[in-house]
Amino acid sequence: GGKDPGAIGLSGTKEKKITFNASRRLADHLNNTGQVIARLTREDDSFIKLRDRIAIARKHEADLFISIHCDAHNSNAYGAGTFVLGLHANDRNFQIAKKENSVIFLEDNYEQKYDGFDPNNPESVISLVLMQEEYLDQSINAANFIQQSFVRNLNRKNRNVKQAGFIVLKYTYMPSVLVETGFLTNKNEGKYLNSLKGQSEMSIAIADAIDRYFSNKNKEVSKYEINSKSDINKEDQYVFKIRIGVGSKLIPLKSYNFNGLNNLTFQKENGLYKYFYEKTSNYQTALKNLGVAKAKGYKDSFIVLFKNGLKYSLDKYLSEIEK
Repeated sequence: GGKDPGAIGLSGTKEKKITFNASRRLADHLNNTGQVIARLTREDDSFIKLRDRIAIARKHEADLFISIHCDAHNSNAYGAGTFVLGLHANDRNFQIAKKENSVIFLEDNYEQKYDGFDPNNPESVISLVLMQEEYLDQSINAANFIQQSFVRNLNRKNRNVKQAGFIVLKYTYMPSVLVETGFLTNKNEGKYLNSLKGQSEMSIAIADAIDRYFSNKNKEVSKYEINSKSDINKEDQYVFKIRIGVGSKLIPLKSYNFNGLNNLTFQKENGLYKYFYEKTSNYQTALKNLGVAKAKGYKDSFIVLFKNGLKYSLDKYLSEIEK
């Protein structure tokens, strides 16, 4: 918005106009259900800094953050895609993230505001990934619902759910998805996205996906609560590990690859490798291990609890031992 027009279509169509119109329709659809309160990060054609967009979501303690965009390319590419925060699987994903991240150049003192982040440097992206790792599974789940809705309801070309380093997703501390609704540089798709029909259909498809996401999430929570109640009084085996990173490629578990840390393990989940430091059955020891990991440079590391080999809520565990 404002001084940032975003992608420009073949007919001079501006991304900021299309995404604003589609987002307003999306918010109306969601608010009309009475089940979701949707808030926009901007109400007019004004430029909102990336951190301010995030601050709005955190102020309202949002349960889901959606960043809506239009894509552009020098080919005749087309189709809708969804992204979650992660390492780039290929150069195309990096180029998309680079384009979306470049908006920080329009902000004053962006080097200080974004901790020296450089959109042009792939290495800068690694630091982005760790902070959102706690919500990655939920983000992927939400992105899948949106992508499936595009294909099922609108027969859009499926560009699948991908991972890339978008700074707008870094500090959200909630499930977050970036949606590329299509390519303004494709003649037919650009015309569709710039039409009332296209914007309305896309917003309805996203609204349907969000509704499915929350319905599914509520079912899972209910099922979890029922199962966990029957397990509280059993002899439980708790193991605390320190999550220090995640990536799409397997990194050899050598101390020189992890800033000198030893006693490393990993798990592969949803095509990603999740790396852990140490393991202990004592929570106080886990806190000490967390301090070691942070001192070694893994400032965004956190404790993960496993109960009888399965991931378990740390907050729930702490509330149980206090009773």
